[in-house]
Amino acid sequence: MNIIAPNLDGAHLRIGIVQARFTNEIGSEMLKVCCRTLQELGVADNNITVATVPGALEVPLVLQNMAASEQYDALIAIGVVIRGETYHFELVSNESGSGVTRVGLDYNIPIANAILTTENDEQAVARIEEKAADAAKVAVECANLVNYLIEEQFDDEEE
Repeated sequence: MNIIAPNLDGAHLRIGIVQARFTNEIGSEMLKVCCRTLQELGVADNNITVATVPGALEVPLVLQNMAASEQYDALIAIGVVIRGETYHFELVSNESGSGVTRVGLDYNIPIANAILTTENDEQAVARIEEKAADAAKVAVECANLVNYLIEEQFDDEEE
């Protein structure tokens, strides 16, 4: 049995982050926590690229362009969608989530989706630390896993 152990060493990884600015106080705090955690995992400052967009619906387009550049080992989506009184919450939540997932699958790149979807500001604030730190860890672990699997596949083809 070949078990691939989780690898949280970010020393040689390049990470792209897209942050939605809507509800910016929460998103900005998430960005700080995420970047701090990436640095703690060994990702160098100059290997972290941050782009901001107006809202969650714009996140997938910028992730797609980052993925297409082939300059990143993993990407992270950061933002907050807070329920309002209209159907707009469902539209933004569903479409941004679907777009983030599609980019990852289309470009074979790990994307940690840290776009919070909450009922109110209090729920969002309560999730800042854990969700942002988890996104950093997911990005590093999945980047290392995908890189390992690609290397293994390449090695198998050479034999």
